[in-house]
Amino acid sequence: MKSSEVKIGLEKAPHRSLFKALGLTDEEISRPLIGIVNSHNDIVPGHINLDKIGEAVKAGVRIAGGTPVEFQTIAVCDGIAMNHVGMKYSLASRELIADTVEIMATAHAFDALVFIPNCDKVVPGMLMAAARINRPSIFISGGPMLAGVVAGKPVSLTQVFEGVGAASAGRISMDELNVLEENACPTCGSCSGMFTANSMNCLTEALGMALPGNGTIPAVYSERIRLAKQAGMQIMELLKQDIKPLDIMTSQAFDNAIRLDMAIGCSTNSVLHLLAIANDAGIKVDLNRFNDFSASTPHLCKISPAGGHHIEDLYRAGGIQALYNELNKAGLINRECITVTGKTVGENSANTPVKDHDVIRPLDNPHSMSGGLAILFGNLALEGAVVKKGAVAEEMMQHQGPARVFNSEEEAVSAILNDQILAGDVIVIRYEGPRGGPGMREMLTPTSAIAGRGLDKEVALITDGRFSGATRGASIGHVSPEAAAGGLIGLVEEGDIISIDIPGLSLELLVDDAIIEERKRIWKAPEPRITTGYMKRYAQMVQSASSGAVFR
Repeated sequence: MKSSEVKIGLEKAPHRSLFKALGLTDEEISRPLIGIVNSHNDIVPGHINLDKIGEAVKAGVRIAGGTPVEFQTIAVCDGIAMNHVGMKYSLASRELIADTVEIMATAHAFDALVFIPNCDKVVPGMLMAAARINRPSIFISGGPMLAGVVAGKPVSLTQVFEGVGAASAGRISMDELNVLEENACPTCGSCSGMFTANSMNCLTEALGMALPGNGTIPAVYSERIRLAKQAGMQIMELLKQDIKPLDIMTSQAFDNAIRLDMAIGCSTNSVLHLLAIANDAGIKVDLNRFNDFSASTPHLCKISPAGGHHIEDLYRAGGIQALYNELNKAGLINRECITVTGKTVGENSANTPVKDHDVIRPLDNPHSMSGGLAILFGNLALEGAVVKKGAVAEEMMQHQGPARVFNSEEEAVSAILNDQILAGDVIVIRYEGPRGGPGMREMLTPTSAIAGRGLDKEVALITDGRFSGATRGASIGHVSPEAAAGGLIGLVEEGDIISIDIPGLSLELLVDDAIIEERKRIWKAPEPRITTGYMKRYAQMVQSASSGAVFR
């Protein structure tokens, strides 16, 4: 579909009249109409600057001879939505974003699209829409936040969440917590660690759907504005060459993205989102593919919360293209994949060496020989579970302990903050999956409380919900099948022994089969927690996390 269908011919006089009501001239109407999909709003710190990005994109489009037409979509700040009912709506917003963009782009017959996301579910939602619509498209994010500084050391939102646990345990004072609160988020932008937003912006660049630099140029740098203008100009070239998302997001491109995911240890949410994007792109990706790539990919970066570096450090070290350059030395990247530059992955990264081998380790001195994420399987996770193993202490890579069972995040947080969790325990939080939550809440509050109280090297946490990219420790999420769907996690009882073997990719409930069968016999599905509105429909339509939590 092209804009000519809504502006050329006798019968399109009413359409042209409506375009003129927008203030468009005949000259502007005659040019290609470029949809600018913007998630700007005044509530999300990563999106508050997207009006400036949008203006820069529109300038680039006009420079190159197109007519930009901007429209908005929604965005949820996961940090603000954390630890209350609002978090149930976060993952669910991804499907709404994809649907609304599909509707707007199709109804108004744009020739091409420039997507301006920044945070969490917006990036994958827009990538899903781009795959569905399959018109020339390019992505330009708002960029990452700079890290804060406290006592001469860089800090991010992670330290504030963990500070809550530390303050409740008396390990830091309220004045110290206030200093963190005041300094951890010093600029606009997506939060400064390798959390979900920055993970997905880096992976958008890795997939080839964004210009080099998109994943790492800080939000407050003028270079970000210049990149936005370049994106606006480049969409006209993509339109001219008829290069579309499905030409770029091939099976090989997803392999490259998964490889990068393992090399930098992205958020566990990246697994969920890559599965969903691949689904809309018609590409077969399953969880085993992540383990296959992890086994052969060295872990080269440890960005907060896994280490002390932040996205600005990765930017100074050369960014995603430098990582590709390093991985390519071992032939780990498909160099022939086409990208939105009109050039191949190999051409884009050829002249971008690593500038700081402390941030991007060389291949012969990685943090580990395998990737930063792992998919665990076992009787407790027949369809898989995900852990950010690059952020797990060595002491917790293998662990057995008694289950401490909670049927909601709130129950678990109360137990943690009231000193009811002991060293060696395995916290089980269930009925927080896509269907049971509903919405598969991120649970940064309990994981941060554990870390803040100094228990992250002694206590594990497993859930059919999910975790923020800011989570560290032995936090295993996406357990599938979920409890609400009859998964074994719903049958765990207090004191049962759970075995975690991250190197062995195993998650097991050590209970006799006969006992499990008896528990299955008497188990009943719980009543839905939300019985009205969008989340009622979401719970009825969403599939397992092992599918990417896509709709049926």
